Amino acid sequence: MQSKLLCIMAFTAALFIYTGALAQSKLVKGKVQDENGGPVPKASVLLKGSKSGTSTGDDGSFQLSVPANATLIVTAIGYNRSEIKTGAQEFVTVSLMPDGRALNEVVVTALGVKREKRNLTFSSQEIKTDELVRAKEPNILNAMTGKVSGVQITSSSGTPGASSRIVIRGVTSITRNNEALIVVDGIPVNNSETGAVNSGPGSNRLIDFDPSIIESVNVLKGAAATALYGSAGARGVVMITTKSGSGSKKPAITISQDLSFENGIFPKIQNKYAQGDRKVINGVLYDNVYYDGETDKASSSWGPLMDTLRVNGQPVQKRNQVKDFFQTGVTSNSTISFSGSNSPGSNYFASYSYLDQKGIVPTTYLKRHTLFSKFTTKLTDKLSGTFQFNYANSRTNRMPEGYILESPIWTIYTAPISWNPLPYLNTDGTQRLYRFSRNNPYWVLDNVYTHGTVNRFVPVVTLNYAPFNWMNITERMGADIYTEQVKYYEAVGSVANPNGVIVDRVNTFRQYNHDLIIDLHKQFNKFNVQLLLGNNVLSTYNQDVQGRGVGLSVTSGYDNVANASSQTYSEKHYLTRKTGFYSQANIDYNHMLNLALTGRYDGTSVLAQKKNFYPYGSVAAGFVFSELFNPKLSSVINFGKVRASYATVGNDNVDAYALTTPYLSVNSINNTDVGGISFPYQGQNGFLLSDILGNPLLKNELVKEFETGIELKALNNRIGAEISWFYKKVQDGLIPVTISPTTGYNQTTINTARMQTKGIEILLNANPVRTGKFNWDLVFSFTKLRNKILALHEGLNSVNIGFTQAIVGEPYGVKYGTRFARDSATGKLLIDADGLPFADDKQGILGTVTPDWLAGLTNNLSYGPFSLSFFFDMKKGGVTENNVDGYGYFYGTPKVTEDRGVRTVAGISIVDGKDNTVAVKGQDYWRRVSGVMESVIQDATYIKLRNVTIGYVLPAKLIEKTPLKSASLTVTGRNLWIHSPHFTGGDPENNSFGSSNGSLGLYSFSTPTPRSINISLKVGL
Repeated sequence: MQSKLLCIMAFTAALFIYTGALAQSKLVKGKVQDENGGPVPKASVLLKGSKSGTSTGDDGSFQLSVPANATLIVTAIGYNRSEIKTGAQEFVTVSLMPDGRALNEVVVTALGVKREKRNLTFSSQEIKTDELVRAKEPNILNAMTGKVSGVQITSSSGTPGASSRIVIRGVTSITRNNEALIVVDGIPVNNSETGAVNSGPGSNRLIDFDPSIIESVNVLKGAAATALYGSAGARGVVMITTKSGSGSKKPAITISQDLSFENGIFPKIQNKYAQGDRKVINGVLYDNVYYDGETDKASSSWGPLMDTLRVNGQPVQKRNQVKDFFQTGVTSNSTISFSGSNSPGSNYFASYSYLDQKGIVPTTYLKRHTLFSKFTTKLTDKLSGTFQFNYANSRTNRMPEGYILESPIWTIYTAPISWNPLPYLNTDGTQRLYRFSRNNPYWVLDNVYTHGTVNRFVPVVTLNYAPFNWMNITERMGADIYTEQVKYYEAVGSVANPNGVIVDRVNTFRQYNHDLIIDLHKQFNKFNVQLLLGNNVLSTYNQDVQGRGVGLSVTSGYDNVANASSQTYSEKHYLTRKTGFYSQANIDYNHMLNLALTGRYDGTSVLAQKKNFYPYGSVAAGFVFSELFNPKLSSVINFGKVRASYATVGNDNVDAYALTTPYLSVNSINNTDVGGISFPYQGQNGFLLSDILGNPLLKNELVKEFETGIELKALNNRIGAEISWFYKKVQDGLIPVTISPTTGYNQTTINTARMQTKGIEILLNANPVRTGKFNWDLVFSFTKLRNKILALHEGLNSVNIGFTQAIVGEPYGVKYGTRFARDSATGKLLIDADGLPFADDKQGILGTVTPDWLAGLTNNLSYGPFSLSFFFDMKKGGVTENNVDGYGYFYGTPKVTEDRGVRTVAGISIVDGKDNTVAVKGQDYWRRVSGVMESVIQDATYIKLRNVTIGYVLPAKLIEKTPLKSASLTVTGRNLWIHSPHFTGGDPENNSFGSSNGSLGLYSFSTPTPRSINISLKVGL
């Protein structure tokens, strides 16, 4: 009885003590901020000696019920731990200092969610604004070239506004779009190549964005990183985050002015021999006969030596056609920006820039105006909003490129050095031509052009509602709207179109995107859990209206289609819609173990009705093993993490309306009629079904990817490494196939292809020297991919992809064509009775455009106010078809054709099976090899010193009595040195016909890559 009484008394006393403690507890509110006063979201706030706690919201705020005189322990990844006593305070402010030994980098991931890089379970790489602006490239993609492992960026041409191509971890589709999805502040934007009417590249539409407004670019590489982005994310995602305003109430004004001078990097062209060819005179065939291009015209430069050539006793002037035609390009880029804060929780950023780029080909240019504004404000205590608007107006003029008759570059590269192309008109007003089938290049400058005008609007509204510290609701609405007007004009008298041509094209693009995202995050003891739920709706509309006029009546540059005697109009449009439901769970245990689960259910209007909804997802894990190290080991290896992931992603890479077979107009332009009757007939149009059969059973391509990697930081974060290995397999790939004409059709599209890609990516960071005023940072990236076509379709071994092919068992992008006949036993050339090599009866594989590996090396050095940065870009392997040499061998214009003496070609004679002994003339040799593709397939290996920047920041003492807050001067050189030991053209990186799959691996009379010097002045007010 006594023991029971004691228990009751003890319980009663404890109850009173506990009740008293509750009575003394209070609600403490507070904010966690960094050393600059900025909020620290998702920081952990724990009551010392207890398991109760909470985490901060996006604005760094928190509230927690605590007893009197409690002590709070505040921790956040990347910051030193802090303890603070609440005392009698009801509001506390906690300032955290960065932990120099922690991996404190915060990056933007899918859907714009910010996460510590330490906790990522997939591979991503970020480029800061300084790296982008330092490159002095108008095109953001070109500024990224070589800096991100796993990414290949190739330019098409050196003409202003020319397109560039970005592919992440190799191709994911054999014939469809392979370029990465571009996302700006959470909104997908269009990066299609547009603007090309005649031969040559257009512009990739990312060129409408000014690089100076970008805060950072984060490249999400693997399927686990991009699964939340739906179908388009299968190709990788480039996340662009724009700048926001500063916390200063007084506006900060920044003004910069760039001026650069550019000269082309040209192929090697012979400068010894005049225009001429063989000629029969009085029944006798003579070699090296001179043609003056006036009375005697010829396509070739197989004439006499210029040094000994005399006409009427006078030497013929030797000309440098390349130097005379191309000019020094001049680019001016002016930018002014404003940033600041007008109240707590509100900030703004605004920028205007004007780019004026005059190309190295006269009359070509790019003029771009961009206006950007971004305003973030706290609408209520729990609701904030960001409102931004980007406007771009760009105008271009470009020349036709490639080997077509209209291309002035073709004529310049093959023009005889003995011929003066000026004046370009004869006395009767016709063109002066050195040959009958090519326009005079100077006539083209004044009489052929492609004018393009683009107006683009990208508005974005983001609302963030945080009803609780553990919940955020984001609604993001954005649009991408642009109209492009293109006018192609070719005057009367053109060799290609003697009666003149006008093409008038208007392309209207509208894309609307909406995301609703619920972000739940809570800390349970050592577990930090985040659950993300969302819905996405994407609607895309495109209309292309084109008028074409042939036969111009007015010849004085009147470029209205009404000027044409024959006019045809066409109109194409499409509307597609996608909707997706997605979720992601991230579980972090003790800042050491991370698990990420992702699921998405997509629906798209372009797939078969019963297959237009499809699920996919990912599972990924990361283990920060450095958390287990003892203090001694931790002082050496500061951070270590291993990660692995597996993901499947659906790729709806299908054109709109591909499920059905469209009708096409029957008219003379299409060279079609019905029963000998041409349409329109008696005022009625006629239509026929397309010969490409629609497939109502098309489904999504499926990408499956496994990835594993390791990340390390050592020696107080002065050395870092990130290594990733992945295996990606594509199944149900879309390919075109030929079908029996007896069906009434010639082609259709099916889901039968399979392809795999294996790769390794290495990113190394080092800070070799950090002492006093001197600092040296080094970044090295390396990528090695191995790709193979596993299957196409039963009985189908290859599919054509423009200038390359996909062949079963071979890498993607095989060059396939005529090759030299060779002896099967020795591999030596077979030589015919004339002493010349010849083509094999069967075509064969000549190489692949896929490189063996890619690498980039960046060095950033600084000493006090001085800085030096230089970047090397490297590519090993892969081939390109040097079409400039291919034509030039026949005409005798490449540098190598200066060797035109008699020679005996090494090989085995088909006459007697012995070593060849028949000598041949150089002209016969070069003309023979010009007809065999193998002769111009060249190794595209290169090393480029892509840019060098020297900078100087004026010391504060020099400007303290001026209105300036800062001032800097930089000088940048681009493409200062290119070493391509096996390539005889200007730049093996160029793909002359644009950024599509079919344009790869062809170097063909494109505007040369420019080498430039840029001077930049930047001041802050």
